[in-house]
Amino acid sequence: MTDYDVLRVFCGANTGYGNELAVVRKGSTVPDPEERQALAAELGFSETVFVDDPERGIIDIHTPTLRLPFAGHPCVGTAWLLDVPELVTPAGVVGTRLDGEFTWIEARPEWVPPRTLRQYASAAEVEALAVPSPGERSETGVPPDEVWGRIYAWAWEDEAAGRVRARAFRGRTDERGAGRSGGAGARTGGIEEDEATGAAALLLTARLGRALNITQGRGSQLLTAPQPEGWVEVGGRVVLER
Repeated sequence: MTDYDVLRVFCGANTGYGNELAVVRKGSTVPDPEERQALAAELGFSETVFVDDPERGIIDIHTPTLRLPFAGHPCVGTAWLLDVPELVTPAGVVGTRLDGEFTWIEARPEWVPPRTLRQYASAAEVEALAVPSPGERSETGVPPDEVWGRIYAWAWEDEAAGRVRARAFRGRTDERGAGRSGGAGARTGGIEEDEATGAAALLLTARLGRALNITQGRGSQLLTAPQPEGWVEVGGRVVLER
């Protein structure tokens, strides 16, 4: 069995919650892209990172079904684990820094797949959202795992302070509906709540143009800040689970 670490990324203040991540530190043990994809599907985490060069920070990110050019919580978690000044992804070079209990990455919004950033009137409305059941369809006839997989639901908790309440629901991650979001949540026939979504937080920050303190899922915390020339920083706490 290939050795790998399991991290929780974007943990709350008490180091609880967070989104689980698998990291294969010796990516050379799984060199073939198809084998990597198969291992990511077998492990079942929302993302698995293969480290191809730990000193230069070259990484390869896979979900259970596809390879990603960039993803938020895998980059934050791997930056913490490797403690390198940058990560090299297919999307581009990701700057990294450690600042006390927080690990930060700097990335670009255009690296992130499009999402619908749906604002609600209150945090209570966001918290009341139900995880869609697999048989439901929207008024347009689109299955919920396709609709909710593109929506980031958010509301201001305290607009002046930049505090946001957010939730996201992931679509099916494989035919068996066996994806994991790292101990966070509701999972119904392949549709599950994503406990912490760094890429969506990056998009929201770019949209609003201000620093944010986001509580997502059951209690994960994501910090963000816009940077010059269109870059955005995303930071959070990371814990080595096993």
